Amino acid sequence: MAAFAPRAEPIEDLVVLAVLAKALSHPARIAIIRMLAARQTCVGCDIVEEIGLAQSTTSEHLRILKAAGIITGEIERPRVCYSLNPAALAPLQRFLDKMTGVEKPKPRS
Repeated sequence: MAAFAPRAEPIEDLVVLAVLAKALSHPARIAIIRMLAARQTCVGCDIVEEIGLAQSTTSEHLRILKAAGIITGEIERPRVCYSLNPAALAPLQRFLDKMTGVEKPKPRS
């Protein structure tokens, strides 16, 4: 059986990219990320209101984004405040930069 990818990158890196891509694969999740990027932090009920989906559906999207590390959620009783974790998207950014030829030069020592 042929390998599914060249071994230029460790399999763990490929898994991270796949997890991020899957977490970003729904329009509602993209909307949540854009909202958090614009607002820095947001209470869960505000997200539900702005996204326009049922609370349970929005909660599931938030759970998926949080599991991938793309967002964080801090409990501030009685609410949860969510924020974007841009560092979690760095592997995807590097991958896309490579694929589009926009790879950033490495800093000189």
